[in-house]
Amino acid sequence: MKQLIIYFSIALVLGSCASKTETQTEQSTSPKTPVEVVSISNGSISDELTLFGTSFYLKRNLVTAPIPAFITEVSVSLGDKVNKGDVLYILQSKESRALGNDVSKIDSTLKNFGIIKVVAPAAGIISTLDKQQPGDYVLEGAQLCTIAESSDLVFQVNVPYEFTQYAKTGNHCTIILPDNTQHAATFTRALTAMNISSQTQTILAKCNTNLFLPENMMVKVSIRKNSQSNLQMLPKSCVLSDEMMKEFWVMQLINDSTAIKIPVTIGNKNSEKIEILSPKFNITDKIISKGNYGLSDTALISITK
Repeated sequence: MKQLIIYFSIALVLGSCASKTETQTEQSTSPKTPVEVVSISNGSISDELTLFGTSFYLKRNLVTAPIPAFITEVSVSLGDKVNKGDVLYILQSKESRALGNDVSKIDSTLKNFGIIKVVAPAAGIISTLDKQQPGDYVLEGAQLCTIAESSDLVFQVNVPYEFTQYAKTGNHCTIILPDNTQHAATFTRALTAMNISSQTQTILAKCNTNLFLPENMMVKVSIRKNSQSNLQMLPKSCVLSDEMMKEFWVMQLINDSTAIKIPVTIGNKNSEKIEILSPKFNITDKIISKGNYGLSDTALISITK
């Protein structure tokens, strides 16, 4: 009887050892997902509002003929950029044309008698060219061309009423031209009428530097909203969401081989990073950045980077 009890005890011990060995073997052979991890960083992402506007010249200078004269030379074309003092036209009075070169033979000091140079009164762009044919006769005061002053170039920005708080007089913005060049600008004043179809208010913005641009050019206007600073930042690939984009979470490591699901509240984001408003992570916490898609709430992982 005693021998039977001994044999039975040995069998139980051996069976227990075999069961433990099988369990350990199963655990050791459980698949682990290879992942890459990152740590939390601090910073902020500006929340930017993008609107659209058109270029417009507030002031135009009419260039007129100072005397009745013939046009002998036209030095500009429509759309040309001119600087203050540039010669636009050369006129010849009818008396000078009647005398021809004979007057200079009589008196050399009268060589340029009756020759008038019409110059640009301000820098800008030739927006209209009323007289462009040499040989035409013009009366005194006749309009020759119009210069749209570059110093009075503004952009008419169409702002939805709910965003007018960001486009108050003195607020800054960035003008983005069609060639993607960017220029700092400041809102100057708002017009009183609303666009009846789009329900937007026109607010004028002026570049901080003079630009030579054609009128009615479509541009983008970027406005930076207020943003918090020193927030938790993660690469965008770290944050997962449901199909409705209502719930967000990250996979945080609790040790070198296990990650768990942590719900998060997100803030602003761009093409690379995203703000994490809550919960508060430690700088030593490790968050999965690659390989996190499809992981269960608690997952076995292996760190590759």
